[in-house]
Amino acid sequence: MKLSSFTRPLALSVLILLAGCSSHSELPDFTASGYLADRGTVRIWRKNHQDQVAHLMTVFTPFNGSAAETTDYLWQKDKLISVERHVTGEKPDDVTLRFDQNGGLSFMQRQLSGRREALSADEVALYQFDAQRMLSISDDLLSGSVLLMQGSWQPNGSVINCQGQRLQPELDGTERERIARQQRDAPGPISIAWLQAPGGTQLLLVSASDLCKTEPKEEDF
Repeated sequence: MKLSSFTRPLALSVLILLAGCSSHSELPDFTASGYLADRGTVRIWRKNHQDQVAHLMTVFTPFNGSAAETTDYLWQKDKLISVERHVTGEKPDDVTLRFDQNGGLSFMQRQLSGRREALSADEVALYQFDAQRMLSISDDLLSGSVLLMQGSWQPNGSVINCQGQRLQPELDGTERERIARQQRDAPGPISIAWLQAPGGTQLLLVSASDLCKTEPKEEDF
């Protein structure tokens, strides 16, 4: 099995321009970040515990609107103990992996449409590698204070974020036109997700779905 290539950032130069000089140690334990990938957008939620990463969740939304991927990674004392990946769409694919404190595989399951399959040792190793790569990407984004914001787009160009605050993201004309096109095609309100950093703002996602309904909450994460 070939793992998804969504973990490759599409525009590292944009991320570098957005990034500042702060350290993610100055940020709260529960954070959100993200980036543009080669086939879609990636949003990342992260919760640290006692200065160690405990939970990382990535949500990949493809540009073509096909199957989305949600992956949860759990760590305990800086050791990966669990990976759960859920792919929705016409070909659902669920993978669950659990590891002991020595890194040994203790549970493995892959559920496809109507059947279960085992994963090879190489496939398991790829999931472990993918976890560390996503953690490294998260570290880089948070080190630059590249943070994810989401909310409901308002007719006056403001956004009501998922915490009920009214914000005014500094989007350029091209980004606002993209939002306007989506708004014309949508039957109701739309949501947007964008990246906010010391160096600027970047529109990440425009959706006819309510992004706040699926945004993780710190108390449940």
